[in-house]
Amino acid sequence: MEFNYSKSNLPKKLFINNEFVASKNPKKLELFNPRDGSLVANDVDLAGEQDVDAAVAAAEKAFPAWKKFTPIARRDIMVKFASLVEKHGPALAELSRITLGAPYGAFGAFEVGLCAEAFRYNAGWIDKFAGESYPQEDGFLKIVRNEPLGVTAGIVPWNGPLGTVGLKAGPALATGNCFILKPSEKTPFASLALGPLIVEAGFPPGVFQVLSGDGMTGALISSHMRIRKVSFTGSIPTGKRIQEAAAKSNLKRVTLELGGKSPAVVFDDANLENAVTWLANAITANTGQVCFAATRVYVQEGIYDKFVAGYKKALQEKAKTIGDPEDEKTIMGPLIDKAQFDRVTGFIERGKNGQGTLLTGGSRVGDRGFYIEPTVFENVKADAEIITQEIFGPVAVLNSFKTEEEIIEKSNNTNFGLMAGVFTQDVNRALRMASAFDSGMVGVNCVSLMMMNAPFGGTKESGLGRECGRDALLAFTDRKTIMVNMNY
Repeated sequence: MEFNYSKSNLPKKLFINNEFVASKNPKKLELFNPRDGSLVANDVDLAGEQDVDAAVAAAEKAFPAWKKFTPIARRDIMVKFASLVEKHGPALAELSRITLGAPYGAFGAFEVGLCAEAFRYNAGWIDKFAGESYPQEDGFLKIVRNEPLGVTAGIVPWNGPLGTVGLKAGPALATGNCFILKPSEKTPFASLALGPLIVEAGFPPGVFQVLSGDGMTGALISSHMRIRKVSFTGSIPTGKRIQEAAAKSNLKRVTLELGGKSPAVVFDDANLENAVTWLANAITANTGQVCFAATRVYVQEGIYDKFVAGYKKALQEKAKTIGDPEDEKTIMGPLIDKAQFDRVTGFIERGKNGQGTLLTGGSRVGDRGFYIEPTVFENVKADAEIITQEIFGPVAVLNSFKTEEEIIEKSNNTNFGLMAGVFTQDVNRALRMASAFDSGMVGVNCVSLMMMNAPFGGTKESGLGRECGRDALLAFTDRKTIMVNMNY
């Protein structure tokens, strides 16, 4: 099995038990190129109930042996897979770009690197993910082991179709689980193309499988009685349905990384240039289609006018980089599809109708494809939908504030809690704000970023559980307590 995929040779079959197989479900996925709306394919396999059952059966068969692989053997397979992902990185990025529209230099290369690094990082944990033991003075030696769950699954989003594979499959496989990957119906090709790399790396049949499909496939996975864990990244409504299905089936473990409406607070003493740079990048990276994008910007009155001037200029410069994602000079590509384009432009048009004052942007770019200018509204009402709902595009709101107490209340007045940022040169204020934010992550003089070795996730409706670091390994294991009678 060779890797020879490109936009002219797309992978379209399911990858089950180390083989590409045709789906038993007659329905197919239809995909379009967001640069011009042209048809990419309408014959991509969509996994149905029989296909999911087949993948689960293969995983169950493979699990006992995979669980017993030596740490060195499992590590070497994962490290080799990471190297293969890097080797074929440009081709994998192209397979994502053809339906996502993310330029290689601005996002595609980052995604490839994130996927590979996630496999390497988690492989390094394999012989270091220790359990615990407790003293036997009471007559019993207590040993705590971290046991793999068995058959697990990951449902990954369209906005990070390759990077999130590493964040989910990496810790699952490192801890001895078998893993079924369900890519988004909008970006399946890079995931399906991993099949030959899985075989070449040395994963045994059934250990790492890929099922392309839509929401129906995700529902089958979430409700399957023999899948023990599902990790999902996506919208809050879908996350709630997955958690409900998991509870109603076999009470499978669930990790949810959901939406965000992240606040960024800029105080009078902040380094203005630094704040402008981070916040302009935050809403334009991946064309604003990022869960932890800083979309609510609050600036203290003393520097508000200076910030507005710098922020507006920075975003107008970003707008000049909008273009064909196939062009190496392009930084901002299109939104992923017409549905997302209509959603974002709908928010913008309604925002113009009395929700706030348009500072910059707000228009479509060109007459083909799904391109849109970076857009900012200022003086936005507290109950306006553009400040309360996740838009998932290059749209931010900008308001001023007076006091620290005031801005804590405004920042936390949301059902989201993924990320927050504070910009100040006062370390005490920074730490007070970091503590006061009701969010899973906080950036100090930075925002909208993640670290492989630290927990990633949100509070409130932004999610359940954590990815990355040791937390990710714990999320794919059960704790087993062994009690040894020392007086026997």
